[in-house]
Amino acid sequence: MLQTSLLTKTFANGTTLRFPDWKVARGEQWLLLGESGSGKTTLLHLLGGLLRPASGRVTVNGTDLYALPSRTLDRFRGRHIGIVFQQPHLIRSMTVEENLLLAQSFAGIGKDVVRIREVLNALDMDHKRRAYPQELSQGQAQRVGIARALVNRPALLLADEPTSSLDNRNADAVIRLLSDLAASQGSTLIISTHDDRVKEAFFRDFMFELHHERISDQLEKS
Repeated sequence: MLQTSLLTKTFANGTTLRFPDWKVARGEQWLLLGESGSGKTTLLHLLGGLLRPASGRVTVNGTDLYALPSRTLDRFRGRHIGIVFQQPHLIRSMTVEENLLLAQSFAGIGKDVVRIREVLNALDMDHKRRAYPQELSQGQAQRVGIARALVNRPALLLADEPTSSLDNRNADAVIRLLSDLAASQGSTLIISTHDDRVKEAFFRDFMFELHHERISDQLEKS
């Protein structure tokens, strides 16, 4: 379902990260681990089609992401890859429902309010669909970020430090929601984290830890 090969990323300061090859089957749930500066966020962005590699391949559902033209890649990502960021980055001038409608629009998917209500209900957030982001608590805003990532039924769900700004109660809820909702729709789930609360919720067999060659002394902090 997901495969990387000979993947590298070079930055303007001359730093190059070289990532180990990785293969993930459909429906599996993995943790992406590594110390600060090991490149977790960089790798997650490469997997999600957000950051173009210097070399190598990322294949999702048989499609080589970076062989696609930019506009085609954007459309493919919208339809097949859901991303939960550390901060939800919701558009403040739009309601919760409008933020999710925008995600459907970017993917070239027709307006589907029924699907939006379904996802919000699963996250216990349907009662907030008319609310604006500034009217939400931190935990509620993160749930909307999850809803946005799930609304187009992605084959691949990526989460970048999704619990980093949450208290224990909300962190536990987010972990369970990500795992349960990914499983219910057959999505492959990869969570980038250094949060011990997340590590405790997953089996060791499904953890991928970054140990890659340092091409220069400086590494991008993730």
